[in-house]
Amino acid sequence: MLPLQERVPLKNSLQKLSDVLVLSLLLSLLAYRLISLHRHAHIWLVAFTCESWFTFVWLLYMNATWIRVTYKTFPQHLSEIYHDLPAVDVFVTTADPTLEPPIITANTVLSLLAVEYPFHKLSCYVSDDAASPITFYSLFESAKFAKLWVPFCKKHNVRVRAPFVYFSTEPQPSHSPSSDYMREWRRIKDEYEELIRRIETANEGQILPRVADGSKDFLKTERRDHPSMVEVIWENKEGSEDGFPHLVYVAREKRPKHSHQYKAGAMNVLTRVSGVMTNAPFMLNVDCDMFANNPEVVLHGMCLLLGVDDEVFSGFVQAPQQFYGALKDDPFGNQLVVLSKKILPELQGLQGPFNAGTGCFHRRKVIYDSPPRHPSIKNRGNLSCEELEMIYGDSLEFVESAFQITSGCGKGLPGKLSSRVEAAKKVADCAYEFNTSWGREIGWVYGSITADILTGLRIHSMGWRSISMTPEPPAFLGCAPTGGPACLTQFKRWATGLLEILLSRRSPILAVMEEKLMLRQCLAYLLILVLPLRSVFELCYALLPAYCLLADSAFLPKASELGFLVPMALFLIYNVYTLTEYFQYGLSIRAWWNNQRMQRIYAQTSWLLGFFSALLKIMGFSETIFEVSRKDQPKPTDVTGADDPGRFTFDSSPVFVSGMAVMLINLTALVVGSMRVLWQAETGELGPGIGEFVCSAWVLLSFWPFVRGLVGRGSYGIPWSVICKAAVPVCFFLQMCRNA
Repeated sequence: MLPLQERVPLKNSLQKLSDVLVLSLLLSLLAYRLISLHRHAHIWLVAFTCESWFTFVWLLYMNATWIRVTYKTFPQHLSEIYHDLPAVDVFVTTADPTLEPPIITANTVLSLLAVEYPFHKLSCYVSDDAASPITFYSLFESAKFAKLWVPFCKKHNVRVRAPFVYFSTEPQPSHSPSSDYMREWRRIKDEYEELIRRIETANEGQILPRVADGSKDFLKTERRDHPSMVEVIWENKEGSEDGFPHLVYVAREKRPKHSHQYKAGAMNVLTRVSGVMTNAPFMLNVDCDMFANNPEVVLHGMCLLLGVDDEVFSGFVQAPQQFYGALKDDPFGNQLVVLSKKILPELQGLQGPFNAGTGCFHRRKVIYDSPPRHPSIKNRGNLSCEELEMIYGDSLEFVESAFQITSGCGKGLPGKLSSRVEAAKKVADCAYEFNTSWGREIGWVYGSITADILTGLRIHSMGWRSISMTPEPPAFLGCAPTGGPACLTQFKRWATGLLEILLSRRSPILAVMEEKLMLRQCLAYLLILVLPLRSVFELCYALLPAYCLLADSAFLPKASELGFLVPMALFLIYNVYTLTEYFQYGLSIRAWWNNQRMQRIYAQTSWLLGFFSALLKIMGFSETIFEVSRKDQPKPTDVTGADDPGRFTFDSSPVFVSGMAVMLINLTALVVGSMRVLWQAETGELGPGIGEFVCSAWVLLSFWPFVRGLVGRGSYGIPWSVICKAAVPVCFFLQMCRNA
C-alpha cells in the first residue's frame, strides 16, 4: 500500500559533540568554583548558584534536542487509499476587533474555506469572544466574496489563498495571464478591495440592518454581558459547483459573575457547538491571524493522522508557528525561526512537539479523554444518563454526539445545520459546564492562560504522542507582534501561564510519576516551564559584574590565572555555537545578535514580571488577566523614514522598569569602574578584572534599546514614570554596593 507519511531520522553528530563540549565547560566552571569557593567572598557563591542553574537548563536542552526526526507527507496518495475522506471541523478564534482587526480574521477564514479538501467535509466555526457586530458583518460579507474567491482559487490553482497576500503582487507569468484570466483577476481584486472598504468603514448603526435576521441578537448585546449567539452564515450543499464549507459564527454567552476561562473556554464552546452541528472526528484550530499558506494543509494533516501504523503516534498534529511580512533580521527576537526548524524536529524523538495553540489538528476523541489502544478503560456506554451528564453536560444532543465519537463510529452529522442552532446555543451557555468534567478531564484544560500547553501535556500524559507537520510551503503563516510593548506583553503572558502549569497539580513532574508521561518528555516540558524561574538567575547574573565593578571585587578568575580560560572558552564557544545555528538556517549575524539580546531583555523584563504575576495568583493576591496581542497586517515601509517598525518602542507599562534598572546599573558600573582604573592605575592589582568589564559591557549592549530610549522621543523614548520607578531599585543596589 502506498505510504501517506515517512519518518526520517536526521543526523546531528556535530551538534551532539558541541552540546557535550559546552556541558563539559559548564561542569569545569562549577568544579573550579567549588575548589576556589573558600578563598572568595559570597559573590562566588551567588555565581556558583546561577551557573548551576544554567547547567541544569543546558541538560534539559540536550535531552530535548538529542534525537532529530522529521516526517515527510504524501498527500497525493490520499485519494488512492481513501475514497471518502473524514470530516474536519475548523476553529478560528478572535477576541478583540480593535487589537485583531476583522479584515485579518476575514482573510484567515477565506484562506481556510478555499483549501484543497472536499468542501462538504469541512466546516468553519469562528469564535468571537467580543460578540462584535463588526466581526459578524465581516464574516457575512466574506461569505459573499467567497462565492467568487473559492472557485477562482480552484480554477487557477492559486497557491496562497489569503486574498491580501495574493493581491499584494501582480499575477506571475506561471499563471498564463490570458486576457480572460486578467479580466477575471481584476474583477476579483476589485471585489476584494470593495470588501476591505465595507469592513473598514463599517459602524454598528449602519451594518445591523444589512445582515437581516442574523443581527437581531446584537441589539441586546454588551461585550461582557450577552446571551449565546450561533448563526449559520453559509451552509454548503453537496453537489453544488460553486460551494464552499459551512461557515458558522459563534459568540458564547457571557455574564459578569461567571468565569469565562479565556481562550480555553472559547475552544471548549467551539468543541461542543461543532459536536452538535457537524461532529467531525478531526478538528483544526487556528488563531485569527494564521492564514492557510499551503492549500493542501488539511491533506498534509490527514496524512499524519491517518498514515500511522498505530493512532497512538498521532494524538495531535502540530504545525510550527511561522510568520509572513516579517521584519528583516528579526529585531524583536520573536519570529521563532530556529525554534520551528531545529527544536520541533528534535522533540519528535520523544513523545512529540507541544501544543502551540494554533495550527493544530486534533482527534476529537482525544479531546474527549479517550486513551490510546484501550477503549474499554473509558467505556462510557454503560453509564446512566445522570452519569453522562456529569461528564458532558445536560445536552442530550451533545451526549449522543460524544458517544458516537468515543465509540469509534463518528463520521459527522448529516442534515441541515439550521435545525441544530438551538441545541448549539444551549451548549454555548456560560453555565453549561457547571458540575461537569469540562476543563478537567475533557476539552481544553483550565488553570493556566497558556491552556494550549496544558492541554497538550494532558494528552501526552494519557499516553498519546504528537507529530510536527512541516510541509513546503509552510502550513500556516501569522503576524508576529512588533514594538516593545506588544512583544514584552506576549512573553509576559506566556511566562505567567508556564509557571502556573509548573506549580499546579498538572505539573509534568507529577504526570511522569502518576500517569503515562515519558520521563524525557517531562524534562522537555520543564525546558519551557522553567523559563520564568530562569529570569531570577539571569537577573542575578546580569547584576554580578556591575556589583563587582561598584564594590571593587570580582566574580571571575583574573586574566593571569589559568582558571580564566574556562569562562572565556565557554563564552566564545557558546556564541559560536548559536551563531552557527543561525547561519545553518540562512539567517544573518544581525538576526543572531537581535535574538541574543532580546533573550536577555525578555528574561529580565517579561519573564520576571510573569514570574511575580504567577506567584501573586498562586498565593491568592491577584488574578491573571489574558492580554490580547495586537495583530496588524504588514504595511509598506514609510518612504519618509519617519516610521521605523524595527525600532524598540516604549510605554509606561511596569514591564519596562526592571530592564531600565538593569541598564542604568550596568551603565553606572562601567563609568565608576573605568574611573577607578584611572585613579588606582599605579596602586597594584585591582578588585575587578577584564572579565567583569567585558560582562558588564555585554549586558549594556544587550540592553542598548533602553540606552537609545533615554534620548528617544515619542514612543521611541522611555517615559519619565518608568525612569523614576527604575531609579528606586537602582539607588537601593548602589547603596548595597557601597556597604559591601
